[in-house]
Amino acid sequence: MDILETMKARHSVRQYTGKKIEGNKRETLAALVNECNKESGMHIQIFFDEPKCFDSMMAHYGKFSGVENYIALVGEKDAGLDEKAGYYGEKLVLKAQELGLNTCWVAMTHGKSAARLKKGEKQACIIALGYGVTQGTAHPNKPVGQLCRCTSDMPDWFSKGMEAVLLAPTAMNQQKFCFILENGNVSVKAGKGFYTKMDMGIVKYHFEAVSGHKVE
Repeated sequence: MDILETMKARHSVRQYTGKKIEGNKRETLAALVNECNKESGMHIQIFFDEPKCFDSMMAHYGKFSGVENYIALVGEKDAGLDEKAGYYGEKLVLKAQELGLNTCWVAMTHGKSAARLKKGEKQACIIALGYGVTQGTAHPNKPVGQLCRCTSDMPDWFSKGMEAVLLAPTAMNQQKFCFILENGNVSVKAGKGFYTKMDMGIVKYHFEAVSGHKVE
């Protein structure tokens, strides 16, 4: 399955079966966590068979059940943390999907995670992980014309990148961002709202992974 097909297949899932994640899949994800940490300077941590984090009032309020595995997106408290968490978190989300697992980005509706925070670090977000009761459903989208601006005709690679962007999860499906193509260079601006910087990291990863072009 190519990356675009993986993006099309992936939807947010809140209810999990409790089926254990196999050893080879655990190793693949743990190796990618290490790779992401080396590249980003983050302190992302993955936990298996740890049900306490989602055994809380907030998790039940968020309609989560059966969550026993998760990824804690941890890094130094700085202005770039949320965007990095979105970018590398989505890389892990899509790898999990490729392995036949389901995921959900979780901002507030969870209990205390088992993540170890060093001095000056912060947990930006958590990603629930496991075998979903269902595969989830697609989210509604804004028209692509509302999410990008081109100063000339839209090239095929940019169009493909935007197709990937429409498949990206954002907080409460807000899609508050705009991709700009100017003189062959791509940039993205985040709008105002909750978790828009994290959303920007997620959509950046989608665009780059499919278009093959870096986003400034």
